[in-house]
Amino acid sequence: MNAMTRRIIIGTAAVSMALTMAACGKAGDKGSDNKDKSIGLLLPENATTRYEKFDRPLIEAKIKELCPDCEIHYDNAAADPAKQAQQVNSMITKGVKVLILDAQDSVGIKSSVESAVAKGIKVVAYDRLAQGPISAYVSYDNEKVGELQGQALLDAMGSKATPQSKIVMINGDPGDPNAAQFKAGAHKILDGKVDIAYEQTGQWKDTVANQKVTAAITQLGKDNIAGVYSANDGMAGGIATALKGAGINPPLTGQDAELAGLQRILVGTQTSTIYKAYKPEADAAAEIAVALLEGKDFKSIADTTATSGSGDSVPAKLLAAVSVTKANIKDTVVKDGLFAPAQLCAGEFAQACKDAGIQ
Repeated sequence: MNAMTRRIIIGTAAVSMALTMAACGKAGDKGSDNKDKSIGLLLPENATTRYEKFDRPLIEAKIKELCPDCEIHYDNAAADPAKQAQQVNSMITKGVKVLILDAQDSVGIKSSVESAVAKGIKVVAYDRLAQGPISAYVSYDNEKVGELQGQALLDAMGSKATPQSKIVMINGDPGDPNAAQFKAGAHKILDGKVDIAYEQTGQWKDTVANQKVTAAITQLGKDNIAGVYSANDGMAGGIATALKGAGINPPLTGQDAELAGLQRILVGTQTSTIYKAYKPEADAAAEIAVALLEGKDFKSIADTTATSGSGDSVPAKLLAAVSVTKANIKDTVVKDGLFAPAQLCAGEFAQACKDAGIQ
């Protein structure tokens, strides 16, 4: 073999090796493509502070911890069911493999869930149990939450909690299945113990709740209202304003341990809220989503079942909530670091925090 031949052979081998390496590189690039590791997250609204401040960042952080190369697609329905249906279609188009869905309308979203599942997407219902072929559900024991709220109202009313005592009941949005469960749990505790003289939906909006309670005050008379059940802190804010405007301050419940709600509890214009720690719920949803993505068993996380409004039995993780009053704010939300004392006790709330032992 002469020198020229050897150079041709070596040159050909080098080109062949380069092409092979390039092909391997392309294959590797395809393997690292995040399309097959994409998770969608759809939250229902942004009027309630929890979703953007806690749920979204906590879920995203846990997914990234468990699956660093996972791609996360996010959107918020802003309380618009039609918009959320469009967002599900967008997630399908983007090719997500798992969708964490907190439904704005648990019934209306059913066809969208069916469309997603038909495309091979696994759907995890978060906080609210959507109808349709759901793979898993993560939330709190919502009827128990209602029971805690009802009991907190009775406890705050004390000796005034009699079958003749009139209370106002402002429930959540009927499109939210959790609202029905909160309502059922509260009724279980309150029925027969007090007179639910006025009951309406506040649609999870402070303005609507304010209007409804203002109407209740006109209808019942301000001095005849012994207590107010509010299904969450957002509505309790509007209710507290209406009560203050009428010059009364009966016991008032809430839920979600929002900053404003906790501050109202400290100064005495709200008597209780329900603390549902966001991190355990967010972590469980992320863990299940990643397990579904990787084809792994998640039954150790979803250790019970729940039945949706469409009658489907769904593997579920149901966490326990805590009733919070001024007496235990320090040992619950402050201890868990939900809000720093400096944030909770700012300005006009400093003395109230000091009185509650929060420094």
